[in-house]
Amino acid sequence: MSNHAPLLCIMGPTAAGKTDLAIALAQRLDGELISVDSALVYRGLNIGAAKPDYPHHLIDIRDPSEPYSAADFVRDASQAVKAIRARGRVPILVGGTQLYYRALLQGLDDMPASDPAVRAAIEREASERGWPALHTELSRVDPELAARLHPNHSQRIGRGLEIWRMTGKPLSAWQQGDAGPAVDGPVVACAICPEPRALLHQRIEQRFDAMLEQGLVDEVRALHARADLTADLPAIRAVGYRQIWAYLDGEVDLAQARSMGIAATRQLAKRQLTWLRGWPELTWLLTNASGELQGMRSNCTADNAERWMPLRAAIEASGGVVGPDLARNETVLGFFAGIMRNSIAPRPI
Repeated sequence: MSNHAPLLCIMGPTAAGKTDLAIALAQRLDGELISVDSALVYRGLNIGAAKPDYPHHLIDIRDPSEPYSAADFVRDASQAVKAIRARGRVPILVGGTQLYYRALLQGLDDMPASDPAVRAAIEREASERGWPALHTELSRVDPELAARLHPNHSQRIGRGLEIWRMTGKPLSAWQQGDAGPAVDGPVVACAICPEPRALLHQRIEQRFDAMLEQGLVDEVRALHARADLTADLPAIRAVGYRQIWAYLDGEVDLAQARSMGIAATRQLAKRQLTWLRGWPELTWLLTNASGELQGMRSNCTADNAERWMPLRAAIEASGGVVGPDLARNETVLGFFAGIMRNSIAPRPI
């Protein structure tokens, strides 16, 4: 394997089954996993972030009191990719934080540093009017960003308004980026997605309930007891954590926190799917209730779409479903092995 082994990206909404497939591919392809998840970078966020036991780069690298930016991710992930390739292994990115993918593979413009005076003014307005009102304001000047954010996501709403007031340019426009990718070599990108959507919603609810049974409340209670952590920190704003934090603050009861956590996770999945639909050169692997491959979609160019034809042909030959589940599916795993072995990966995006 050369030092420019294809970079494999396993994308998809939360609870889609990305991690299981990525682990199977790492074992099959002699690869190493790089987490693309803004919650997994934090130590102590284990149950609620579905932290895997299998080794990943960029997991547990920050204390919850320390912010971690897209620029931090680009630096750390590009170093990891280089080191993995130097070992002759395959770098595999897996996770659902689309901003991180965009920053690494497409580049971000250099945004201006925070202005304390502007930020303080926004904070004062939020204390008087509430973050939902500022979210409404953001929707007028940066509707693309606002559509991705919960009305109480104080940090990102504040940053979006700050950038607009400082530059007159929406934060989403800055995030389009033209700096180019931070890593070189070919990219193979696929998104895992259960269908129909009700199936994904069911998985989200089942997983959240399992987290509660595994001790999510106690996990958040340990974070809540720390004097240096507040509800506005990015780590505590993570889906699931902010809802249980509100329960511990006495704002809601546990049943309400559960309902809010499930709803917030579904909203996250919806935002992830919206972002993924616009991702270039992406092939969707559609799964059923058993995790079996039941279909494919693609927004690839003709050349790249052709490279996925063997997998599409396998679905047709099987009558519409290729089992077992993706992580144990020899047809799927063998297809990816063929891409790496024969150096027929899609072109870089």
